[in-house]
Amino acid sequence: MIALYIILGILGALLLFYILPTLVGSNIIFTILFVRTNQEKWGRTVSWDNEEQQRMFKIGEEWGNENDKYRSSVEINSDGFKLVGEYFDFGYDRAVIIIPGRMESGTYSYYFAAPYKKNGFNVLAIDNRCHGLSEGKYNCIGLKEYRDILAWAKLLHEEKNMKSVLIHGICIGCATGLYAFVDSNPTPEYLSGLVADGMYVNFNESLKNHLIERKKPTFPFTPMIMGMMTLVAGKSPKRHSPINLINQMKKPILFIYSKEDAYSLPELGQKLYEKCGSEKKRLVYFEHGVHSHVRINDETGYDLAVENFIKDFINE
Repeated sequence: MIALYIILGILGALLLFYILPTLVGSNIIFTILFVRTNQEKWGRTVSWDNEEQQRMFKIGEEWGNENDKYRSSVEINSDGFKLVGEYFDFGYDRAVIIIPGRMESGTYSYYFAAPYKKNGFNVLAIDNRCHGLSEGKYNCIGLKEYRDILAWAKLLHEEKNMKSVLIHGICIGCATGLYAFVDSNPTPEYLSGLVADGMYVNFNESLKNHLIERKKPTFPFTPMIMGMMTLVAGKSPKRHSPINLINQMKKPILFIYSKEDAYSLPELGQKLYEKCGSEKKRLVYFEHGVHSHVRINDETGYDLAVENFIKDFINE
C-alpha cells in the first residue's frame, strides 16, 4: 500500500509541476503563433520591427500606389470565410497569386510583384484567412488554406478569364501553394507552376529552428504544439508536409533559398529539390538574407531567377 501511495504521489507531482505547466506553456505559444485574437493582430501593417522588413513593406506600398489605377478589391467565400484580395489588372491573360507568410497581409506581398508585371502577369495579392481584412481565427499553416488558393485561382480563371495562374509563395505560403497542386484532385490545368521562396521540409522542423534561435527548449513544446495544430487543421503537419508530398508535384517549380536562412535550412532545400516529382524544376541559392528576406538583399538576382524560370518553363 505504501508503494502505491508513493507511485501516486510521483504521478501527481509530475502532473502538477511538469505536465500542466507544459500544456499551459504550449497553449500560450500556440495562441501567439496561430490564433488571431483580435482584428489588429496580423493586420495590413508591417509585422516586424526590423529595418529590412520595414523597407520591404514600404517599397511594396509604393509599388501599390504607383499601380493604383490597375487595382481593384476582390472577394471570395471559402470554407465559410469572406476572404479579401487586391487584383492588379495590367491587361494580360495570365496572373500570379502571391501568398505571404504567417503574420503578413497582401499589402506586404506587393513587394514581390514587380518581376511578374515585367514578365506579363496580372497580380493578385491576397489576405490569407485570419490576416488583413479576411475573416478567420486560426492559421492552419496551409493545411486548410490551400483550399482558399484553389478558390482564388478559380476566380481568376473563370471570372477574370486568365488562361493560366502561377503561384508565388513565401515561407508558409510555399507549403500552401504546394498543397494547392498536390491536394487538388485533379490539379486544375490552368495552375501553371510554383515559385517557392524558403520552403521548409515540414513545419515541425521550422518551429524547432525558431525555438533554437530564441534559446528555448524544443521538447516537449514542439510535439505538443504540433498536436494542437493537428486538432485544429485535421491533419498532422509532420506527416502532411512538403517533404512527404513534393514527389507528387508535377508542374514547374522554382526553389529559392538563402544560405543564411536559419528556419528553412538551405541544405534541406536540396532534399526537397531531389525528391520533387516535377521534370521542370530549378533550385537557386542566394548568399545573403534571413528567412523571407532574399529579394531585399539581391533584387536583381532574385528577379532574374524568376524571369528565367518563367521563360524556360512557363512560357513554353
